[in-house]
Amino acid sequence: MRPMSSGSVVLDREPKGESRTNDNTAIDSPRPARTIAALPLVVDLDGTLVKTDLLHENCLQSLSATPTHHWSSVKSLRAGKACFKQHLANSHAIDYSLLPYDDHVLDLIEMARREGRPVYLATAGDTKHAQGIADHLGLFDGIFASNGTINLSSQAKAGNLVKVFGHRGFDYIGNSSADLAVWAEARKAYSVRAGARVRRALDSVACDVEHLTVPHASIKSWIRAIRVHQYAKNMLIFVPLVTAHAFFIQSFYSALLAFCAFCACASAVYILNDLVDLEADRRHPSKRLRPFACGAIPIAHAVVAVPVLLALSIICAILVSPMFTGVLAIYFSMTIAYSLFLKQRMLVDVVTLAGLYTIRVIAGAVAIEVAISEWLLAFSMFIFVSLALIKRYIELMMQISQKIPNSSARDYTSDDVNIIAALAAASGFNAVTIFALYISSPKVQQLYSQPMALWLICPILMYWIARILLLAHRRAVDDDPIVFALRDRVSRLAVASMVLIVLAAS
Repeated sequence: MRPMSSGSVVLDREPKGESRTNDNTAIDSPRPARTIAALPLVVDLDGTLVKTDLLHENCLQSLSATPTHHWSSVKSLRAGKACFKQHLANSHAIDYSLLPYDDHVLDLIEMARREGRPVYLATAGDTKHAQGIADHLGLFDGIFASNGTINLSSQAKAGNLVKVFGHRGFDYIGNSSADLAVWAEARKAYSVRAGARVRRALDSVACDVEHLTVPHASIKSWIRAIRVHQYAKNMLIFVPLVTAHAFFIQSFYSALLAFCAFCACASAVYILNDLVDLEADRRHPSKRLRPFACGAIPIAHAVVAVPVLLALSIICAILVSPMFTGVLAIYFSMTIAYSLFLKQRMLVDVVTLAGLYTIRVIAGAVAIEVAISEWLLAFSMFIFVSLALIKRYIELMMQISQKIPNSSARDYTSDDVNIIAALAAASGFNAVTIFALYISSPKVQQLYSQPMALWLICPILMYWIARILLLAHRRAVDDDPIVFALRDRVSRLAVASMVLIVLAAS
């Protein structure tokens, strides 16, 4: 967001103290503008000035609230939508400096101010949010907003603006069908991020229309939102197929369906996680560019995408087996618990992450109906605890290098970085020990014709774990270690080497 001047400039106002919020006009209500030169520009808030919806964000913040808060929210909703908005606005704080403001709308505002025109913010959102944003930007001469009694939307907003400025006495920037009534009363109508149906309706009700060209949510944005690159983690589902040597068409088909089920479920959870973490992501140097944090995809679209992805996941799971569906349900429950609560608990988050990796291995075994090896489970827990700790280590190293304050969303401080590194190394090398013991077990003698070849995997694993820790210490890794491994040539070579060794030993 571009730098903004501080403090509001007040033009052509009634004296302060004569605000008329009881009849739903703006705080410090303006006098009607009578000349074209002074024709005011009125700007909508949600979806227009900001690329997000503050009511939706307040609702998301309520997800982790107490039952008492939920009950009070229900009671406020029974009193009307305006009361509900006011209740949520007063219950949950939003950092207005972090919101994704629209540069096209800001350009129009700045142009109007250079021409000496007053600019007003008019929103169906609560007065608290409108005033907070107006104070932060310092660009508005007054605000029109819902006040806890009257919901300033559609006809109510149009009637209010006509009362103050007169018919055709203002220009208006909006984005949705709720703005059609306001556009019909404006001298000039600007649309931003409006759908095709809204644009057609606007062309039929307004005389002077300008559709601002802004990019809609692209396929690329959705690919980033559902984390397609993270699907590589779900390849763990195929591990039991390989270790049990269950190379049958039916087994592969079942494993593939299981893979699709986990991918769809994981994408739904990633979206939910991003929605819950909106403000924390906006404070992060790289996560602030995520599609929901930066406003590239509207929150309302995300809310629709989640049940669609979950439905697809359930269909695939049912086609595999009822037992696999149960395992998937456990995975989903764990991920939701992690997103809402567990990730804020020191080390509990790490163990939970390791469990989420391990449950993929269990799901793969259940999908192809083979016994789950205790060796594989032990190895999985140790190696994935190591990877989860490395992920936290990377985050702490980035926090230190960029001098970012300790986050309240994570129960770690920059002082923990050395012990996190030690724990990651210990867990990783314990995984190698488990693998070495597995090679010596009678089970391996039955499955492999050349089991001694598997010993070559141990030094490769030790090398990879030590290398990624060293690279993380040098600030050369800025992402999830598994995602880094997919992009890293040495890591890909190490994985390919281990696969070739397994094939040679078979």
